[in-house]
Amino acid sequence: MPGPIALPGAPLPMSTATTRQTTPQSQEAEALRHAAEEFESVFLSEMLAPMFEGLDTEGLGGGGMGEQIFRPMLVERYAESISRSGGVGIADSVVREFMRMQQSQMTPQEATPSPIATASEDADGAHR
Repeated sequence: MPGPIALPGAPLPMSTATTRQTTPQSQEAEALRHAAEEFESVFLSEMLAPMFEGLDTEGLGGGGMGEQIFRPMLVERYAESISRSGGVGIADSVVREFMRMQQSQMTPQEATPSPIATASEDADGAHR
């Protein structure tokens, strides 16, 4: 990998190397979190849509065919913004539930950590 890149006018060189190593588990967790946030965004969009249906925006700069087309997109962006800024807790609950379900599907040996050998056990785990 090449070293740092010197940028003219920059006080420090910027490195092109990424220091963050992603493991399959972290990638899976990120994908799960992203899906949960998308779910929360869709849910919020469905909840916000009725709030805007009854608004009368006729007049200068409002109403018409353009607003009928773009209002649902605006509501979706509102929902995405709310979800990205912390949301209402739905994404957290979805992630927690998926993690619980994933742990319950693991075999008992995978779910429980291996016991620590006590003084009465030798390295093989046999009692003597």
